Amino acid sequence: MTSPTDVEFARELDRQDELAGFREAFVIDNPELIYLDGNSLGRLPKRTVERLRVVVEQEWGGRLVRGWNDGWFESPQRVGAKIAKLIGAEPDEVIVCDSTSVNLFKLVLATLQTHPDRRQVVSDELNFPSDLYVLQSVLRLVGPEYRLDLVRSADGMSISTDAVRSTVTSGTALVALSHVTFKSGFLYNMAAVTDLVHNAGSLVLWDLCHSIGVVPIDLKAAWVDLAVGCTYKYLNGGPGSPAFIYVRRNLQDQLTNPIWGWFGRRSQFEFGLDYEAAPGVRRFQTGTPPILSLAAVEPGLDLLLEAGVNRVRAKSLRQTEYLIDLWEQLLAPLGVTLNSPRNPAQRGSHVSLGHTEGLRVARLLIEEMQVIPDFRYPDNIRFGISPLYTSFVEIREALVRFQRVLAERIYEKYPLDHPAVT
Repeated sequence: MTSPTDVEFARELDRQDELAGFREAFVIDNPELIYLDGNSLGRLPKRTVERLRVVVEQEWGGRLVRGWNDGWFESPQRVGAKIAKLIGAEPDEVIVCDSTSVNLFKLVLATLQTHPDRRQVVSDELNFPSDLYVLQSVLRLVGPEYRLDLVRSADGMSISTDAVRSTVTSGTALVALSHVTFKSGFLYNMAAVTDLVHNAGSLVLWDLCHSIGVVPIDLKAAWVDLAVGCTYKYLNGGPGSPAFIYVRRNLQDQLTNPIWGWFGRRSQFEFGLDYEAAPGVRRFQTGTPPILSLAAVEPGLDLLLEAGVNRVRAKSLRQTEYLIDLWEQLLAPLGVTLNSPRNPAQRGSHVSLGHTEGLRVARLLIEEMQVIPDFRYPDNIRFGISPLYTSFVEIREALVRFQRVLAERIYEKYPLDHPAVT
């Protein structure tokens, strides 16, 4: 019987993989490069290349402004409806627009304006810092009587449901959390947390950036109020591709988009001088949608819908478990720690491994060993598993190279300075 550390073991796992064929749907310019950073930026789908060629040459080049009546105008709703299928929402509850941070700002401020008697917002200390910055900026705008309370982590990688419960009060207006945390990959029990928030009379907002496309999500079943998320990670929409916003149908006309713009106005081409919010989720648009970027999002969504999120999740679990098995045998003896939850039910699709020389190790892997993870301070090297194109052989080879970097102390030739982008 072969060991998990043997290459033949990994090859057999790839032979058994029912999703292995999807790897051919992506541009892989350098087969020797092991790309494990899909949790930051997904690979380019081959269909996207052709789709953008058509949009640029035929639609923009040939149709010019007439393209708006050929499908551009409806594209935020059309792409949003496809995203809705991935998150258990209705088609008219999701729209693609702006960035995650801008959409978060809209929903947080809209919630506070609708519930002026509640002055507390709750998040957690593991949340993505940009989300916390947005919360801080909104609270600064609405006044000093508002406060942000962060749920603390007992182990630095996870948050207990009881800890959330003990922080939420009768004065809580909104609980805003990341479904999967960006450093450790901790996965919240969405339904349990949403239920306790509702029991306190509050609304909940989930950031789905690190879970959409690799974790089955059912916003309707959990009765989630609000959500935001990006499209450039596991959805493979391209660098800076637009984000999406979800608002439960019965809340749409109760909340007002605080950033008024013509795409969120009723009968926008009447060009009335006073703002009247559009009905439904369309009111949460603001400015003109980025048509080229929107076009790039759609092919990646189609691939995921063809694969099925449940199958993607099953492979993700097999691959993250395999990576952790390799860590235990190859890297734990060299002082590398597991900085992600060991329980697969509490883990998304990236695994963080910690080492005191993590930054220099990550730089060497990227610059010399043809392995691309990413690094998050203070010691996290994140390995993002994108099941549609990540192979078991790649995972095994990446950790074998990681072991060599440590065993031979090759990282010592790198300086201790901090690069601008990690």
